[in-house]
Amino acid sequence: MTTENPLLSDETLPPFPAIRPEHVEPAIDALLAEYRQAIDALVLAGGGSFQDVMLPQERLEQRLGRAWSPVSHLHSVADTEALREAHGRAEEKLTDHAIELGQNRELFAAVQGVAARGDFAGLPRPQRAAVEHALHDFHLSGVALEEPARSRFREIGVELSKITTEFSNAVLDASEAWQKHVNDERDLAGIPPSGVAVLRQYAQEAKLDGYLVTLKQPSVQAVMTYADKRELREQVYWAYQTRASDQGPNAGKFDNTQRIERIMQLRHEAAQLLGFANAAEESLATKMATSPQVVLDFLRDLAARAKPVAQKELVQLREFATQSLRLDGLEPWDVAYAAEKLRQQRYALDEEQLKPYFALPAVIAGLFRLAGELYGIALAPNDDAPKWHDDVRYFDVLDTNGTVFAGVYLDLYARSGKRGGAWMDVCRARFRDGDELSLPVAFLTCNFPPPTGDMPALLTHDDVLTLFHEFGHGLHHLLTEIDIPSIGGIEGVEWDAVELPSQFMENFGWNREALNLFARHYQTNEPLPDELYERMLAARHFHAGLFLVRQLEFALFDFLLHLDYDPGHGAQPMNVLEKVRHEVAVLHPPAWQRFPHAFTHIFAGGYAAGYYSYLWAEVLSADAFGKFEEAGVVDRASGDAFRREVLAVGASRPALESFVAFRGREPRPDALLASYGLA
Repeated sequence: MTTENPLLSDETLPPFPAIRPEHVEPAIDALLAEYRQAIDALVLAGGGSFQDVMLPQERLEQRLGRAWSPVSHLHSVADTEALREAHGRAEEKLTDHAIELGQNRELFAAVQGVAARGDFAGLPRPQRAAVEHALHDFHLSGVALEEPARSRFREIGVELSKITTEFSNAVLDASEAWQKHVNDERDLAGIPPSGVAVLRQYAQEAKLDGYLVTLKQPSVQAVMTYADKRELREQVYWAYQTRASDQGPNAGKFDNTQRIERIMQLRHEAAQLLGFANAAEESLATKMATSPQVVLDFLRDLAARAKPVAQKELVQLREFATQSLRLDGLEPWDVAYAAEKLRQQRYALDEEQLKPYFALPAVIAGLFRLAGELYGIALAPNDDAPKWHDDVRYFDVLDTNGTVFAGVYLDLYARSGKRGGAWMDVCRARFRDGDELSLPVAFLTCNFPPPTGDMPALLTHDDVLTLFHEFGHGLHHLLTEIDIPSIGGIEGVEWDAVELPSQFMENFGWNREALNLFARHYQTNEPLPDELYERMLAARHFHAGLFLVRQLEFALFDFLLHLDYDPGHGAQPMNVLEKVRHEVAVLHPPAWQRFPHAFTHIFAGGYAAGYYSYLWAEVLSADAFGKFEEAGVVDRASGDAFRREVLAVGASRPALESFVAFRGREPRPDALLASYGLA
């Protein structure tokens, strides 16, 4: 079907250059009307088999997703005021529709009917899993609620959708609202040439002379890690750590304080309407962890092991800052700077020594080659694919016979109008509908410093690990062999297991054999020297304790905020955060720091009462990688097994079952501590 609205086209890939904000609402309105008519007809028909009841719903979701996915993506990577408004209005309608659908008791009865049929046990496992997931989702959508709770639950869902988007928008706006124009390069002393070049390019883009320090990630990283000028570090820290709050250079302008309170109120109320004590318990209904106590025990056990190490690391850092750097006390804006200086002294390792060996084009080529050696796939550029920006590249994913079976968009450079961070998202899902097979397509987005002049984009080793991480998510989506979108790829996978493939891929960024595929000097083509690699390995666990307690601080704050929410006293995020810091942290920032106000993972993403998932899944990923280490790391047999037992199966079976099928046993928690050098 081809129409004048590009969002309603049946093209294999979204026609990005043709999409305009004015297309969004008409497309969504038309598709929702079609959806409702089709569901009415389905329930009127009186139920039936999987093909009669479930397949039509998958077809409708696929059609809706094909229109909404490019809109949602553009909102994240090419934001404009008009698109933001159109996205917000359409998102409210979609949320309302999803809850209405989840509360449709006639449809629920039809799905129950599929599960009750005599032939249900004989269905292929993916079909049974799709039915079971659907029934579970009905319960979490309030299908059993009576009025007025039923309508109230729906109202909450719509308001939450709106306010979490507002939260994310406020963080983006606050990040773009602050900048510091620097005319004298001496003020940037200590920042390496690659970082200075990025700041010069930001100034040129703004039609300014000199240099422009911004709150984009490459700028923040360059200043906080390398700038000798303490005042500049403090200014950037102050602006970055108070974004979208009642503090800082734009105090109150984009303030998320009331949004946090309202989000927490609504989540708690919704959870109680469903019969859960709090939003944390509701969150665990779709995770591997079986109870709040299991999560808290897991996090606090890690904290007990990591905090003494972190305390020792901090004492050493303070002594170094005082004696070697002549700093009058170690302030929060000194930590990254002093840590980098100490790392250089201790291991003779400067990140700038490594960056020439991690030119982005070479890293991508090596990553693709690694995927080929592990999983037998190839990625080929396709310059004919429609794009939303000149920086974007598209690749076809091919099997050993050269047949295209998936595709991936890469959008890797930081720019204005683009949300910070790194993520993978679904562009198209794999779906077999009769004789037709729609192929999976992924979005892979990062915010690396762009190329400058004749120099390619040069990555830090952390950047390399970030790229590997997001590519791991992408492989989970692209290599699925499940033909049902609702349980294929990453969809439906328990949230505390969905990070397994991504964190697993990071391990290869430390492996010599894998690094040999791409770590070459961009000017001389010389491979990464052995002595430099050995110093990398020696420094791998540098400040592992400090890093781990920081992650534990995030995870415990998130979980306790949702677990202990008291409607009578409100969320009190800063009080909760202070208690958590007293329990696990060794570094305590100034009272004006407002980290929660830009914590999009939990207030605008999918990690509410689930940020612990990163650490939980890291147990799985570290243990899974152990099997590769036993076989020599870049091992095709292990890769085939991981692809078959983990990546290909999606949510067609529980994640623990998939892990056991691959590893031959349940995960061992000590693998995580070993990966941090803390075992």
